[in-house]
Amino acid sequence: MTAYASGAAAIDTVARLRVMAAGVRGARVVERVVPAPVERVWALMSDLEGEFGRFQPDMRRVRVVRVAGDRVEAVARSRWGLRARLRGVLRPGWCWLQSRFLIIGMAAAPEPGGGTRVALTGGVRVPGRAAVVPLGAAAELAEAMARLEARLG
Repeated sequence: MTAYASGAAAIDTVARLRVMAAGVRGARVVERVVPAPVERVWALMSDLEGEFGRFQPDMRRVRVVRVAGDRVEAVARSRWGLRARLRGVLRPGWCWLQSRFLIIGMAAAPEPGGGTRVALTGGVRVPGRAAVVPLGAAAELAEAMARLEARLG
């Protein structure tokens, strides 16, 4: 849990991802509780250059080109050869990256009673607007979640 201001209600990273996605027209959020500790889950999810491309169906390769604190810049290549320069934030349990044509959001938080709640959002961005093309986004996010679970064993 993270409080944003003294006296303010605290929300976890998954709730924060829901809020961010709600501000993006066409965005879908896929959420699931996985039976693994948050440290293990996030270690896999946040490995942008290694594991991320293994569970994200559209990504062939991601290369981090700059890190300054929690700010990240990366170049991603899709399985169709398209390239995106992503900029955003990567911190424990939270990742929000976007380029001119792509949005990627990931969050993980401990689930009361055990396990980790994971949330994914993203898709092809409508240039110049806070919107993603909804066609196929939910299916791709569901596939990414299934692949993530398989990677966790």
